[in-house]
Amino acid sequence: MDKKHMRRDAPRREHSEKPRISTEKPRINTENKYQDEPEGLIVGRNPVLEALKSGKSIDVIYTSPNATGSIASITRIAREQGIVVKSVSDAKLSQMCGGQVHQGVIASGACAEYVSVEEILEVSVRKGTSPFIIICDEIEDPHNLGAIIRTAEAAGADGVIIPKRRSASLNATVYKTSAGAASYLPVARVANISQTIDMLKSRGVWIYGTDAAGESYTRTDLTGAVAFVIGNEGSGMGKLIRGKCDHLVSLPMNGRVNSLNASVAAGIFMYETVRQRMSAGV
Repeated sequence: MDKKHMRRDAPRREHSEKPRISTEKPRINTENKYQDEPEGLIVGRNPVLEALKSGKSIDVIYTSPNATGSIASITRIAREQGIVVKSVSDAKLSQMCGGQVHQGVIASGACAEYVSVEEILEVSVRKGTSPFIIICDEIEDPHNLGAIIRTAEAAGADGVIIPKRRSASLNATVYKTSAGAASYLPVARVANISQTIDMLKSRGVWIYGTDAAGESYTRTDLTGAVAFVIGNEGSGMGKLIRGKCDHLVSLPMNGRVNSLNASVAAGIFMYETVRQRMSAGV
């Protein structure tokens, strides 16, 4: 029977026969070093413009009196939507965003807008496709999270799930790195990734952990309901989360470096799913 039509209570496929060699390092229970990134702000011209176009809830837009170019379009759209526009100094903008490159514009009151996992599952129902979800297991660098969101939106994923603790959140850096994609792609923030995986399984979603010990990603059927787990930048997936996965998939490593950046690896897995679905006509 084709995997995408199998019941969740059907026998699971066996993992790869090759032995698993765990290279996981012990996790250090420290607070995320990126927690001080500013939340509630969208920084930079393209992220602010995409937020306006997507209809996100924005309270105020701050612009530099010296800014030119696309700032005029941002100001016009903001005023058409009834959003307050304030002209402030470049020094004030830099202070607001913690010294990030603001390009003369910052929007406030729009970042941390999360959805429920149910709402992410509803996306595929509306599209008439099988669920396609990315689960970030303690991705701490907001640049990585932003890049994953950007690729996920471009690849047509339904949404991204992140944990509440030891994870980057929807802050200004994530929005800027995502190039505006965070304004469109639903992101759910959950208290317990393990329980969320159990819920997804009960809804017929197959969980694929990304791990060096897994089967080659090109030999795995990804045309059905899938959720990829992308592990922490340093230690990968936690032991509990790895054990929850239905299958482990890996990327070939032929060079001297034996790992890829988390967002780069996530992009490869996502676009293999796109390729398989296009080939299968689903």
